[in-house]
Amino acid sequence: MIKLISKECDLNTYLLRKTWRGRKMYSYYKAYGLGYSFCQFFTVGETGVMLCYNSTMLIVSAPEEESENLALFIRMHQPFRIECDEPVRARLAEMLPEYQSLHRTTFELQPDPAAQSAEEFVEFNPSLEDVYKILQAGFPNLQDHSLWLTDTSHRCRHGVSHVMTYKNSTTATIMFDIDDHVLVGQVATLPEARGLGHARIFLRWLAGFLAQFGKQAVLYALDIRESFYSEIGFKAIETEYVLERTEDAQDQITKGLLDNGNS
Repeated sequence: MIKLISKECDLNTYLLRKTWRGRKMYSYYKAYGLGYSFCQFFTVGETGVMLCYNSTMLIVSAPEEESENLALFIRMHQPFRIECDEPVRARLAEMLPEYQSLHRTTFELQPDPAAQSAEEFVEFNPSLEDVYKILQAGFPNLQDHSLWLTDTSHRCRHGVSHVMTYKNSTTATIMFDIDDHVLVGQVATLPEARGLGHARIFLRWLAGFLAQFGKQAVLYALDIRESFYSEIGFKAIETEYVLERTEDAQDQITKGLLDNGNS
């Protein structure tokens, strides 16, 4: 059974803070609470929690026997991406042929002492308009300007996210920092600056910057970007599959890259 959560006491925040996916869900709760129609939390059976945020669905600890109810819910709402635990993901993939399974790796950022001099080129509070231009050049499927700006500025104002740039050409966002666990995303570089190592230097600097505060930082990468993060020395700590709708007309190679935080 799937039920909408309307009271804070019914949201199991302890459960959410135990995993990377749960922390991502918790970050949306911190940013938006329970009062917005585009950001809703649900219980799934006795143990699961689900977040529906715009076109993304995140699920943790859902019982496998709830797979059919979830499939029906998904058919009704048609999210673009679904992230959930195995074996529920595998069951959903069987029941929802309109979705494809994409392999994703979680990389832990590794500091590089040689990159620490990069800080003089880091802008800690860049113009969000400039950041959008960088992202737009790197992600053809970037959501429209007003939606991205509203969400990003809201999350930054509430202390959930923080956006930075490097040499005015590369950007990365701290999507959340929960219990010293940091998710880095929305990494992109302007076309004219690609091949100069900006993303590598910036991310290695960011790893060292966060490590000095005792924080563990990770980012997600689909297979098409996995080799890049391996080559720059980041450590693969988890792998999983996420579901994405295949009927969309977007290029299969670029689908979902922004949300996953690839460069």
